[in-house]
Amino acid sequence: MKRFVVKCLLLPFSGLYGLITSFRNWLFDSKLLKSTQPGVYSICVGNLTVGGTGKTPMIEFLIKRYIVGASVRAGDTATLSRGYGRKTSGFRIATDADTAETTGDEPLQLYRKFSPLVRVCVGERRVEAIQTLLGEHPETARILLDDAFQHRPIRPHLNILLMDYNRPFYDDYPFPAGRLRERRNGARRADGIVVTKCPMNLWTTEQKRIIQQIRPYARPETPVFFAGLHYDQPVSFATYQPVANLTDVVLVSGLANAGPLEQYVRQTFRLHHHHQFADHYAYTRADLDDVLATLPLNTAVLTTEKDWVKLDGLLTPNERANLPLFYLPIAVQFLPGYEQLFTQFLASDTLKNR
Repeated sequence: MKRFVVKCLLLPFSGLYGLITSFRNWLFDSKLLKSTQPGVYSICVGNLTVGGTGKTPMIEFLIKRYIVGASVRAGDTATLSRGYGRKTSGFRIATDADTAETTGDEPLQLYRKFSPLVRVCVGERRVEAIQTLLGEHPETARILLDDAFQHRPIRPHLNILLMDYNRPFYDDYPFPAGRLRERRNGARRADGIVVTKCPMNLWTTEQKRIIQQIRPYARPETPVFFAGLHYDQPVSFATYQPVANLTDVVLVSGLANAGPLEQYVRQTFRLHHHHQFADHYAYTRADLDDVLATLPLNTAVLTTEKDWVKLDGLLTPNERANLPLFYLPIAVQFLPGYEQLFTQFLASDTLKNR
C-alpha cells in the first residue's frame, strides 16, 4: 500500500520527465538537433528501462556472429560503450593494463573474452569517440554500440531494443514513478525488439500476448524475438577452465536485478548465502575479506563475469591460485525458431544499405 501511494505521488513528476524526454526526441526527429550516422556499419543495443536487460550478453552474441570465419581480421569489429562506473573520462581503447576502474566492468569483461579479435572502446561522447576510433584504426568494419538507444546524437544503422520479460516496458512508467528512461513510444525507433530473460518453455500464446502489448508502441513492421539466458558451467578464477563438481556455493553479485541469477543458482547448487551489491558496484578488499571470512567449509564463492573482473583485481597471485573462486558465464539463448529469424534479420540487405 505504501509503495502504491508513493508511486501515485511521483506520477506527476514522471509525466514531466516524459514530456522533457519526448521534447528532446522531437528535436532530433525534426533535425533541429544533429544526429550523425557513423561512417561504418553500426548496431546499437539498448533498452527503455533503467537497469539490466541483458545488453552485454546480446553484445557478446553479436560479437560471436561477426568474428567467426577465416576472413575475419583482428580489429574488424569494435565495441563502444560509455564505460559506466569507470574513474577515467574521454575516449579510451582497452589494453592489458586496464582495470574496471579505467574502462568499467562490462567493457573489461568483453576485452578479456574477445581481445585481440575485438577492439573494446569506451567514450562518453559517442560521435567523437567513433571519429577518433576510425581515425586511429581505419580498418574497423563495424561498431557495436552498447547502451546507446537514448544517445540521440548518434544514428546507428540498426537499433536493437531489449525488453526484460520480467519487467516489460508496456507496464512501466518514466522515472521516478517507474524505471523508464523515456516514454514507451520510444520503442518506435527500434528496428527489432528482443524480449530477454524468457523461460525457455514460454508458450506461443504468451508470446503472441506480449507482441500484442508491444505493438501499440512500436512500428507495425518491427519484428519481435524471444530469448532466454543460458548459464554455462562455473569457471575457475585460477585456471579459466570450467568445472563440473561444484555443489555448495556462496553467491556474490552486483546486478540491477539478481532475481533470475539467484533462482538458477538455487536450482543448480546448494546456495548458503547471497551477498548482493548494487549494480556496477566497486568492490573493496574489505568486501572480499568479509565474504571469505564467513565462507562455510567446503563451499565455493560463485559470482558473475562482470563481478569477476573486479574481484579478480583484488587478489594476490597466491589467493587466485588457491581460493575456491568461480564465475558463471551466461549467454543469450533464443527460444526455438527465433535464432534463425534473428540471424536473417541481421543479414537483411535492406537494413545494411539504409
